[in-house]
Amino acid sequence: MTKHHRRRRRRPQFRQYAKPGAPPGEFALDPQAAAPKVRAIAYGPDDFEELELDEFSAIGELLQKFAVTWINVEGVGHEDTIRRLGGVFQLHPLAMEDVVQVHQRAKVEQYGQQAFIVVRMPYGVNSHLETEQVSMFVGPKFVLTFLEDPGDVFESVRVNLRGAAGRIRSSGSGYLAYALLDAAVDAYFPLIETFGERMDALEDAVIDFPSKQSISEVHDAKHDLRTLRRAVWPLREALNSLYRDVSPLFDDETRIHLRDCYDHVVQIIDMVETYRELGADLTDLYLSSLSTRMNEVMRVLTIIATLFMPLGFITGLYGMNFDPNVSQFNMPELGWRWGYPFALALMAATTIGMLLFFRRRGWLGGLTPEKRAADAAQTSQESPNGGE
Repeated sequence: MTKHHRRRRRRPQFRQYAKPGAPPGEFALDPQAAAPKVRAIAYGPDDFEELELDEFSAIGELLQKFAVTWINVEGVGHEDTIRRLGGVFQLHPLAMEDVVQVHQRAKVEQYGQQAFIVVRMPYGVNSHLETEQVSMFVGPKFVLTFLEDPGDVFESVRVNLRGAAGRIRSSGSGYLAYALLDAAVDAYFPLIETFGERMDALEDAVIDFPSKQSISEVHDAKHDLRTLRRAVWPLREALNSLYRDVSPLFDDETRIHLRDCYDHVVQIIDMVETYRELGADLTDLYLSSLSTRMNEVMRVLTIIATLFMPLGFITGLYGMNFDPNVSQFNMPELGWRWGYPFALALMAATTIGMLLFFRRRGWLGGLTPEKRAADAAQTSQESPNGGE
């Protein structure tokens, strides 16, 4: 896998930033964008209805007939849909602008009798982690959610609504908003759990095989952790304000559940911070492992060079052009029958002696002086006379 493919992230289908100097609350979208899918779930303690909306005229009837109505919009790139729903639910222009500008951090804002909540929903793309914006409006009898792209983590909430599981069908819109927030928060836990195995595998790879591939995977993991941190830190503040501030949309029982959701976010933050510290340690460990391997290679090369130094001296000595006929002291080995075997034996003995010396010093895997001292001390303690 090349670096280009390894680091490629999926670009969102739609992303808009307000132009510098644009009036607040105004936005303009692509007029050629396809209309999103709009689904409605309306329910009460004893009644339930689920349908896909093509026309928004039925929303008023649902709000009058049922205790709570949940409208889910899959996509924020269609301007007509956003503006029409804003007119039906009387959404504030600043909140509508935040809906289409999908770079918002998690937050909670109050607009009259409505609460505007933004959360980041996690998902994986090509083994990488990304988040997308979920905008939520909570009113006395409705919850309106806007998804950045089709697909969400709210299927468990839909299943509970269809089967009337728990107290969700007998509660108001505030409890439905809590259920959606809780589903978004719980979606982080499977991703967090995979980071433990991922970090363990990276640690083994960095120690055993420090390479460009391993350090690149470490950097990818650190990128995902930064993405998680940017998503969950503001979410903690948002949930803290939800369960602490008194609001008619969230009763006392719902605020207790929101506090539990806040505790989950705190747990996620603790795990993210732990893994971020481990990611930094892995980078240092990679550099240490690389330095250790380089030192081992340099030690082997140094030993080889050291072995050849006396051999080069011997061969250089016997390569000097002295005439033994001039003097009996001028290399008598040249006229000796065993002169050449003697030179080879001298070089072999020198090499073997140096190898034994290196091993005794611990440079070739033998016992180091510290190890020999420790073994001697242990032997002295185990002797009957106490080493005397």
